[in-house]
Amino acid sequence: MRDTSLPRGDRSFTPALGKVWLTPVYDAAIALLTREHVWRDAAVRAADLKPFDKVIDVGSGTGTLLRQMMSSCPPAEYLGVEPDPDVLAIAERKCGSVSHMIQWHNGFLDTLDLGRGWQPNKIISSLVLHQVSPEQKRAILEQISALLTPGGMVLIADYMRQEPPLMRRLFRMTVQQLDGIEDTQPNADGLIEEHLQEIFEDAERLRVFPTATGAILLWRGYTKKVPDS
Repeated sequence: MRDTSLPRGDRSFTPALGKVWLTPVYDAAIALLTREHVWRDAAVRAADLKPFDKVIDVGSGTGTLLRQMMSSCPPAEYLGVEPDPDVLAIAERKCGSVSHMIQWHNGFLDTLDLGRGWQPNKIISSLVLHQVSPEQKRAILEQISALLTPGGMVLIADYMRQEPPLMRRLFRMTVQQLDGIEDTQPNADGLIEEHLQEIFEDAERLRVFPTATGAILLWRGYTKKVPDS
């Protein structure tokens, strides 16, 4: 199902690879430079998808992760949130015959209007938080927490704290050249990990993936469960 709502006119977003003209080569660049198949496989395994799951992919991009999750567990329900209409069109084409089984929202997470009775128990986001402002980083994580069912799972795969020095240097030479220093440096300094530990329960780092563009980390956390009465 396609939600044709558009991002608000006063809202901006960083394009794939930081530049609009690089969008056509995004998939090839991510696959070549970030060991994509390794960390995406790990993210899908960590999601532990079940037929009853309701899953949101925040910043679903060109749909690679959504397509892989659907292949892993077709009966689950999926919703992709993506503000870039050109990238969203690529995702729908990529998902092909199963595209109609995914709900698509062309907008931001805080413009999402979920139908009554549809609440996600799992939300995943990959390679999004390093591209937004420090204020938006926390706001997005708080929005994720508010949307999830009690005890729901969040999975974040992104550039976070860059250790050792080689990873920080590679990150500076690649990602920060494309996406800028202001939004990306807080990630390199560990801000996302701090927010995850403050907002979610049992937040933990699952894996670190050294790449030619810096380290991509996979973190998992949970929302608070409703106390037993």
